[in-house]
Amino acid sequence: ETPGPILFRQKRLGKNGELFTLVKFRSFYADAKQRFPELYAYKYGDEELKTLIFKSADDPRITPMGRWLRKTSLDELPNLWNVLKGDMAPVGPRPEIPEMIPYYRGEMLKRFSVKPGLTSLAHCSGRANLTFLDSISYDVDYVNQRSFALDIKILWRTALAVLKRDAAF
Repeated sequence: ETPGPILFRQKRLGKNGELFTLVKFRSFYADAKQRFPELYAYKYGDEELKTLIFKSADDPRITPMGRWLRKTSLDELPNLWNVLKGDMAPVGPRPEIPEMIPYYRGEMLKRFSVKPGLTSLAHCSGRANLTFLDSISYDVDYVNQRSFALDIKILWRTALAVLKRDAAF
């Protein structure tokens, strides 16, 4: 519906901070970075980090088709390629963008000790409504409690969240 490629590719941090290329269906305008450079500065103070939420329902970068893709979570479908390649797992912390690594300290870095996942404890515990720090807290909890049973629980809760379209934008 808008000019640009169907697939979006972006460098993300995987296990042990290794870079890999994440693949998704494009949901932003292809020139979103030029249209809204202020949204790509990634400069935050300590107080700002406490309330920082990355996704918003009225994000001007999202195309009309992109809104539908995000609402249905179909934009993530190409992530299966990353799982097949071994860059990602079905469950694990969602892959982080390299620009955010300066904001990780101490125990927060544990989230990089496992492969990132298609879904995560944070993803099924609030999705886009969680702050940056809340998401990291869920990720560290996941790493500390990791088990097959927890993965099954997360997959089940994710399926329910996707069907309900909770905080999907």
